[in-house]
Amino acid sequence: MKRFFIAALALAVAVGLLAGCSAPKEQAGTSAPQEQAGTQQESQGLKLGLGIVTSIAKSKDAQGDSTAVGQIDSIIAAALFDKDGKVVKVDIDTAQSKVNFDKNMKVTSDKTAEVKTKKELGDKYGMRKASSIGKEWYEQIAELEKWMVGKTVDEIKAMKVKARDASHPAVPDVPELTSLVTISVQDYIAALEKAYQNAVEVKDAEKLGLGHVVSIAKSKDYSVDAKGQETLPVAQADCVVAAAAFDKDGKVAGVLIDNAQTRVNFDKNGKVTSDKTAPIKTKKELGDAYGMGKVSSIGKNWYQQIAELEKWMVGKTVDEIKAMKVKARDAEHPAVPDVPELTSLVTITVQDYIAAVAEAYANAK
Repeated sequence: MKRFFIAALALAVAVGLLAGCSAPKEQAGTSAPQEQAGTQQESQGLKLGLGIVTSIAKSKDAQGDSTAVGQIDSIIAAALFDKDGKVVKVDIDTAQSKVNFDKNMKVTSDKTAEVKTKKELGDKYGMRKASSIGKEWYEQIAELEKWMVGKTVDEIKAMKVKARDASHPAVPDVPELTSLVTISVQDYIAALEKAYQNAVEVKDAEKLGLGHVVSIAKSKDYSVDAKGQETLPVAQADCVVAAAAFDKDGKVAGVLIDNAQTRVNFDKNGKVTSDKTAPIKTKKELGDAYGMGKVSSIGKNWYQQIAELEKWMVGKTVDEIKAMKVKARDAEHPAVPDVPELTSLVTITVQDYIAAVAEAYANAK
């Protein structure tokens, strides 16, 4: 009897111990959704930014045997920032557009040719031959991007730099980069700072992409009509840019689109008349000063219309965006949205904006 009692008591204790051990398992089971929620919160706390810094400082007057050149350099930075303002992903590129003129100030550059960015040019950009470290531009900018990840904009701006020469006043002077980056970085950092200032919250972002469509088609020759009316020469670059975040299914989690429409004006003798030191604003940065609101049939400026297009793109795949029904409004507007959600909100032609988003998706990582 005593043995039976002891056995029963031992069994009861064992059951109690097993029951006690089961509690942490139940807690572990309930902690998984909390952990997942934390990951989702981190994803939802990301911000998408786009910054563009444009200069015409390298444009040249006609002088002696040298003909005039309009050069527009648009430095672009797309970035994802976390809730603490640290860089999660970053993509930097430069659209360096040159418009060459002859002695009569006629454009000699092919106005229909594709204008490639420095990253798109790759080895053809030709920096490797002149580089003291034997690295191309795209290789050096990749190292700079890697260095930026995990840092705040203030930490990045605090990077120690040195002047290599007059053309390179701000080369990295930190051990991690001295043997990897010899290009001057001040404008890349400035573009990233703009991206942070412009950043908007996005949800479920997994990848970041940067796309662009660059054209010099609107550049103009010098000419005089039958009435003696002069048309002065202009080098114009239109740099349409899209920074886009995509979710795990390839849908747009967030998108920012802008256009650096930059003109370099010349007199008939080939002297630059534009202020080469003046700040150059994109269409978004110009805001109401861009002046579309006055001529728009719907009374909306460019930045307001592009904001509506951006909203419409969120939650759609690139194929769905490319399938948007459009109509020709006139020769200058061959692809205006023809979908009920946008007809009263967007009257600008959208083909280049869609192409830039499609390229952003192709480049996303």
